[in-house]
Amino acid sequence: MQSQENHQKILDLITDNLELPSPPAVAVKILDAVQNKESALKDIADIISADPALTAKMLRVANSGYYSRGGPISNIQRAMTILGTNVIKNIALSFVIAESFNQEDKLTFDFDLFWKRSVISAVAADLLATKLEQKNDDLFITALLQDIGSLIIAMSKADEYNRIFNDCEIFGYSLVEVEQKAFKFDHSQVSYALLQHWQLPDEITIPTLFHHRPKAAPEDIAQTASFLHYGARFSQLLTSDEIATNTRIVSDEISTAYNLDNKSVSELVDDIALAAKTMLESFELPPGDLKPYTQILQEANDHLSSINLNQAQLVLEMQEAKMKAERMSKELQDANSRLKDLVYRDGLTGLYNHRFFQESLSQELSRANRYRTSVSLILFDIDHFKKVNDSYGHQAGDQVLMNIARAVSSSIRPTDIIARYGGEEFAVILPETSPAGAKVFAARLRRCVEGIATLVKGQLIYVTVSAGTASFGPDNKKRCKDALINAADKGLYLSKQNGRNLVTPVEVTELD
Repeated sequence: MQSQENHQKILDLITDNLELPSPPAVAVKILDAVQNKESALKDIADIISADPALTAKMLRVANSGYYSRGGPISNIQRAMTILGTNVIKNIALSFVIAESFNQEDKLTFDFDLFWKRSVISAVAADLLATKLEQKNDDLFITALLQDIGSLIIAMSKADEYNRIFNDCEIFGYSLVEVEQKAFKFDHSQVSYALLQHWQLPDEITIPTLFHHRPKAAPEDIAQTASFLHYGARFSQLLTSDEIATNTRIVSDEISTAYNLDNKSVSELVDDIALAAKTMLESFELPPGDLKPYTQILQEANDHLSSINLNQAQLVLEMQEAKMKAERMSKELQDANSRLKDLVYRDGLTGLYNHRFFQESLSQELSRANRYRTSVSLILFDIDHFKKVNDSYGHQAGDQVLMNIARAVSSSIRPTDIIARYGGEEFAVILPETSPAGAKVFAARLRRCVEGIATLVKGQLIYVTVSAGTASFGPDNKKRCKDALINAADKGLYLSKQNGRNLVTPVEVTELD
């Protein structure tokens, strides 16, 4: 285990970079009651019973096939008597904590998928330990919360973490390794820091540090860390599109780790799928197409009745490989599109940047030359923009730029290209547009900007723009990009010189 000094440095780094939320109020009451030796069982039952929705969920789980024993359970007191205080406490904490992290409307992070995987991990770890006669009442909640650090990072660093998480999903990168490179800490360390902050017992908090590397765990928690690790592996298996392929891989891992035969592992996968479906419904999470592995194979055999089980699995694996390849192709296209946007988009306004403008203008001039069509260019910038920054601050200036970008973007044709040329200067490329058409469009653009109001700290900011236009007609033989830019830039300069809030057309031949 890392030294105490290094361990504290990581905890300090986490608390400096992330806001660790306080535990839900009900969770605090439950933990306080459990830790208070003078509290009676009735005190814990009263805390849970005070929340009707929580009580209903608790009784539903207590009466499910997952926990049910000794007849129907009609109240929390009886549930505690039959199932034990620790089990009831952990079930209640599981529901309360999961419910408190429900911000899917605020983030692009997929909360439903996260909690689905977490619940399956918890069920899988618990059932694996039970099968090996190593039942541990704390294992369910420990497995449920082992990855909660991902949510904390996502809520603090939403856009950056969403990209990291998606890239790991698409390309198969190790999430822990990518997190360490990006933040100098990973989600398992954040999980530990959060659960310590909530003052959960060490039996729950410490194993979360090692669920990705159980072999590095101290001897006294190595078994728990191993159950957590393989619980997560079962969860990955049951939520993937390649269950046939992954079942074989995970079966081999479990067989090696715990000396179980393949039949026992297959039965365990079926038990986990059935129990997880019940538990997911209790957490009000969609179970989706969660089926026992043997049922999936049976469905394959219905179509291939003359083929044996191994051949059915081979067919499933081939189908999954094909689906994976198709999905990877689409995801790579999407990733490339996102990367292209990052290269060619201006970070503030979302418009195309100067680099894209230069490349696009060259392409449009080549096209216009090939088909002997017109092409026009408008350069415009904001009048007295420095005064806006000096009077209202640079954030106000940024807001003005964004508002103008939005308004002009909605005014252009689909074939037109608008870019942020630099600072407060913009460029619009107008394919197949004559000098007269460019002048009309630039005048309309000038009036559009004149009517935009930007509200900053209760004050409305109005600005104007000056513009210059230049065009190549169908008869122009020499179509030099620099000449077109220089002409439009000269028009912009003349508009400024003649009083601003003007549009000035300039013939390109004046500069040839």
